[in-house]
Amino acid sequence: MRLLVLGGTHFLGRHVVTAALARGHDVATFTRGVSGDPPEGARALHGDRDDPSALPAALDGWAPDLVVDTSCQTRAAARNAAAALSGAGGSALKGYAFVSSLNAYRNWPPGPVGPEDAEPTWTTDDDEYGPIKADAERILGSALGDRFLTARAGLVLGPHDRVHRLGWWLERIAQGGRVVVPDALDQPIHAVDACDLAGWLVESAERGRSGAVTTTGPHAMTTFGGLLELCREVTGGDAEWVPVPEEDLLAAGVQEWVHLPLWLRREVARTAWDVDTSRARSLGLPSRPLRETVADTWAWMRSVEELPEPPPGRPRPGLPPDLEARLLAAH
Repeated sequence: MRLLVLGGTHFLGRHVVTAALARGHDVATFTRGVSGDPPEGARALHGDRDDPSALPAALDGWAPDLVVDTSCQTRAAARNAAAALSGAGGSALKGYAFVSSLNAYRNWPPGPVGPEDAEPTWTTDDDEYGPIKADAERILGSALGDRFLTARAGLVLGPHDRVHRLGWWLERIAQGGRVVVPDALDQPIHAVDACDLAGWLVESAERGRSGAVTTTGPHAMTTFGGLLELCREVTGGDAEWVPVPEEDLLAAGVQEWVHLPLWLRREVARTAWDVDTSRARSLGLPSRPLRETVADTWAWMRSVEELPEPPPGRPRPGLPPDLEARLLAAH
């Protein structure tokens, strides 16, 4: 079948293209064409999703049977995709899998998040990530009906990740020596491998699945400390943890999730990882061992000459060396 990936050159979208090609689909990607190419074998279509004429012009009669949307960042992008793919020109569309976010839930973070149909989503017109994702879900869902599935993704890890959260920990731990870590090593963490999620999205579009699905790792998957131990094991480093109390981190200006990637303050972490993924599990979302994800990410990092830059507006995460030095000196 003809499968259109909205996105397809970076991280999850790239894995979606690879999965779709492996399943024998005729794959096209639609991007602005300014930040890389899709994997070999996919045709590259270009245009600005915020321009209502761009997608129809790029398709030029090539009507997809399936769509996986990994790149919707604005309400206009959702409206334009709905108009181009749900009407007369998109009447043959069999399935549309949309990548949303846990941030679409009005009470996350900190959560907890229960079954999808019991949790409210944002209904405001704020120009922020969560409300935009929730609005995009409604726009596309209204146009596509039971052909539309929204995957509310949590933490996604794996190769080709430009955001570089896991990558920073791998780099820093590989350097060895004393490493500042939060004193919350027992904090739970749930993640989904990008390859697992990508393959499942393609399959979901093929099967015409519909509705909302919270797509992150299963309950009690690992802890912050467990993830760091995997990083030390995979890199072969001799890093020594230096646990620093939360109060000291905050007093020093350490930003959660940014300076120490994946770390959350205890008042948020207490419920942020309490997420019901029972529907995802019932629909076959896989969960490979986390060690494989960490090892694959490290192997990819060592295979590229230069790591990709973070998305526009996002600084590369990690603890600044001078701040780390001050914390190490004090502990």
